[in-house]
Amino acid sequence: MGFLFRKRNMVTDDLTELVLKAQAGDEAVREYLIKQYTPYVLKVASNFCKKFLNMGEDDEASIGLLAFNEAIDKYAPDKGANFLTFSEVVIKRRLTDYYRRENKFTSNTVSLNNYNGEENQEQEKFFEISEATKVFQIQEESFEKKQEIIEFSNALASFDITLTDLVKISPKHYDARQRAYEVAKLIVGQKELLDYLWNKKALPLKQIEEQVDVSRKTLERQRKYIIALVLILGERNFEHLRSYINHLGKEG
Repeated sequence: MGFLFRKRNMVTDDLTELVLKAQAGDEAVREYLIKQYTPYVLKVASNFCKKFLNMGEDDEASIGLLAFNEAIDKYAPDKGANFLTFSEVVIKRRLTDYYRRENKFTSNTVSLNNYNGEENQEQEKFFEISEATKVFQIQEESFEKKQEIIEFSNALASFDITLTDLVKISPKHYDARQRAYEVAKLIVGQKELLDYLWNKKALPLKQIEEQVDVSRKTLERQRKYIIALVLILGERNFEHLRSYINHLGKEG
């Protein structure tokens, strides 16, 4: 397809396909997406900023549009979220950065009793932005956790393990969890063990037995749980899951 597109063809195209075309360097598609979704960007930014925004007049509107363009470049369909959900997160994140950079809000604001008239309204605005930012941070964290679960599930699938499997086989006793945790840390800490796991899709039982006081039978019984721990401890993407696992490792 050439540089110029007929609008009717673009409208019938799937949004994800359009985003991927823009990522591949099709500037006509990128232009179309930005123009088509400018009202959406303004709506997201206005809701976040708690005020009506005009393109070309408000910095927040321009930042929202730049963030939307950034979202086009960074969107990955295999991560689970649809493009508009992802772009909303990017827009809010960039607006949060903007307000922090410009000191538009602060957690240590002075009492509203010290202000009158316009100053009072401005202080109220600070509080509104601060509260909106807190809500967004909670929403963003929730979104990131969902993304982690999706990626974790995909990683488990490469070992023929499901989340349901983990629910069924997770050790109930602390000492069993501790053993599995220590074995997982051992694997993550030794490249040859980790390579074996990824290449063979199986635990390097012989090498593990030589280094820990755990029977082969126990290792085989906890195989899926240990692999799950290895994925969490060894993947940079699983920060939320890792904090939970690290906590389990310190139980006692």
